[in-house]
Amino acid sequence: MELKNKKWTEEEFFKVRKEVLAQWSTGKEVEDIQKGIDYCKSVPDHKNFAKKLVKAKEEGVTLAQPRAGVALIDKHIELLTFLQDEGGADLLPSTIDSYTRLNRYDECEVGIEESKKAGRSLLNGFPGVNHGVDGCKKVLEAVNLPLEARHGTPDARLLTEIIHAAGWTSNEGGGISYNIPYSKNHSLERTIADWQYCDRLVGFYEENGVSINREPFGPLTGTLVPPSTSNAVAIIEALLAAEQGVKNITVGYGQCGNLIQDVAAIRALEEQCEEYLKQYGYNDVYVTTVFHQWMGGFPADESRAFGVISLGSTAAALAGATKVIVKTPHEAIGIPTKEANAEGIKTTKTTLNLLQGQRMQMSEELRTEIAIIKAETKCMVDETFRQGHGDLATGAVKAFAAGVLDIPFAPSKYNNGKMMPARDNNGAVRYYQFGNIPFTQELKDYNRKKLEERGQYEGRPVCFDMTVDDIFAVGKGVLIGRPEGK
Repeated sequence: MELKNKKWTEEEFFKVRKEVLAQWSTGKEVEDIQKGIDYCKSVPDHKNFAKKLVKAKEEGVTLAQPRAGVALIDKHIELLTFLQDEGGADLLPSTIDSYTRLNRYDECEVGIEESKKAGRSLLNGFPGVNHGVDGCKKVLEAVNLPLEARHGTPDARLLTEIIHAAGWTSNEGGGISYNIPYSKNHSLERTIADWQYCDRLVGFYEENGVSINREPFGPLTGTLVPPSTSNAVAIIEALLAAEQGVKNITVGYGQCGNLIQDVAAIRALEEQCEEYLKQYGYNDVYVTTVFHQWMGGFPADESRAFGVISLGSTAAALAGATKVIVKTPHEAIGIPTKEANAEGIKTTKTTLNLLQGQRMQMSEELRTEIAIIKAETKCMVDETFRQGHGDLATGAVKAFAAGVLDIPFAPSKYNNGKMMPARDNNGAVRYYQFGNIPFTQELKDYNRKKLEERGQYEGRPVCFDMTVDDIFAVGKGVLIGRPEGK
């Protein structure tokens, strides 16, 4: 099919579905789509991800969710149960392994068998496709919280079929956010179409009375991504999902570190996403937000790492995010132990509890930051529509080709890589090199002025060295990469 931002007909969907289910043997388990719908209807409300997010937003509560996943079902259940009972998580993940993300199910099978022999996980996540519907159901039935698949998969169609049939009522990802930051060679035409399939599946479940949450991946590369860049991608992916019938969408943002900018980013994202959805006729979509704690380099010292986690929790609470994705004190070391993961959740939960009901009050600085982020985001989203002559799917492909959308430090050959960020003198992330980002002169002048203020303070010109210094700063326990003595 030609790529268009148009809801797939049932005929189109079920035609492609036959090919998708033939990718691996467990695809046979989901041939009868009604069985999955009926099972999801039997899942109690407190284990339905979409419903729990709606409740949290209406009550003004920020929920805490970790990342976690291992190869074997019993060990995965043990891990998630520990994070639920000991860590106090509000929502549970199943982080999917790297072989599954690349649709290399044969190698997953080897990894599962080798993990059984070794007595420990030799995969860096949970191979949901290989475990199939029954295996994924065992995980859901063993815990008392909603489950979401978190991964990074350009083609997640079979995985999506299996997790939803097994009662997992949330799936993270999108055709842009699970391509450009993760992959070198996948074309956007292909990944956007593949994620249209995932969203149309959710739309089909919705049409049959099952509420399922979808969450585009907000942080993108997680390295100095200006808020308006990630917000623009999140809004575009939300609109693409809504066209396919998705009704419950969580748009996300990765912490940059300046408290006012982080709060402004989440508030701007939620408001602007709802505005665009209504503008294009999607009036029945429920929008929530997710704040990702710091995604860049972490301090190796655990005490300092807890400080970074606490700052992220504070920003999420003061912004009023619906949920926060939790980091661990082992981020600088590698895959965390379940104990370290639980410690990250408890640190986050304590901060959230202490700040319960508190929100950052509007100030001139916060108001200005929200306005700047919204104006920058609007430039990119509106130009994306123009690039596609009104069609957002086509426009997204053309926008990346033209550099209208440009994600810093992304591996994809379909990304221009000409935009470059750096922090200003207060630690807010600004645009240092604009590339082909379609900003007004006023917005360009604002970004340049902010960076020049830092340059004057540090006694150096605005330069790429600032960007490099900023990338490593948080790992050293500071936000801004200052020259020595500053």
